[in-house]
Amino acid sequence: MRTAGVLGLLALWQGAAVLLGPRGRLILPPPRAVLERLFALGAEGAFWADGGRTLLEVSAALGLILGLGLILGVALGASRRLDALCEPALALLQATPVVSWLALAVFAFGIGWRGPVLLTTLNLLPLATLTVRSGFRSVDGELLEMARVFRVPRGRVLARIVLPSLRPFLGAALDVAAPGAWKAVLVTEYLCGDGGWGVRLAWARQTVDTPALYAVTLAAVLGGWGFERLLRRLGRRFSC
Repeated sequence: MRTAGVLGLLALWQGAAVLLGPRGRLILPPPRAVLERLFALGAEGAFWADGGRTLLEVSAALGLILGLGLILGVALGASRRLDALCEPALALLQATPVVSWLALAVFAFGIGWRGPVLLTTLNLLPLATLTVRSGFRSVDGELLEMARVFRVPRGRVLARIVLPSLRPFLGAALDVAAPGAWKAVLVTEYLCGDGGWGVRLAWARQTVDTPALYAVTLAAVLGGWGFERLLRRLGRRFSC
């Protein structure tokens, strides 16, 4: 059924390109032109180097999101006062427009890899933090009380009780953050990056190379889909 769905989309795409005619190729080139450009780009080592650059930035952002989200989520879940104190900051992070962070990142770091990683982290960190906080508050209170009574070291409580209980919540945060991080990195590369597939999209726009724009977009969609599926498999194993 999936193959039939893909073929149906290609048929609709081809039909729309034919209806638009030669003048419409600036907006919607036919599938053949896009695939030819994609294969031509795929023959260039620099194209895959840019894809690897995007993948590294996404991976770095996800590592920061999950790592900081775990630390902050546990801290907020363990202390109601700290939670109330940090609530305005989390609300501010969620409400601040991405373009504002973008301007600050350009002022602070200029053009480069740090902007995409920072903006992606700031954009998705509140979600991971709140998910882990909810997970921590669902930990069995009787187990924690028993550990306190028997004076079990905090490190062992964290490793044997808290972290196993948080695995499903970390997996859920990863399921949501992975596609969001891929899209956010591409957008910020497009606006303030100096490498990666997002910059390829920016160059395609500036040179009015529509087939290249579609080709890089198709590569980014397939790359993001494959990366997301890989992370979901790893997340399922981690949460078991």
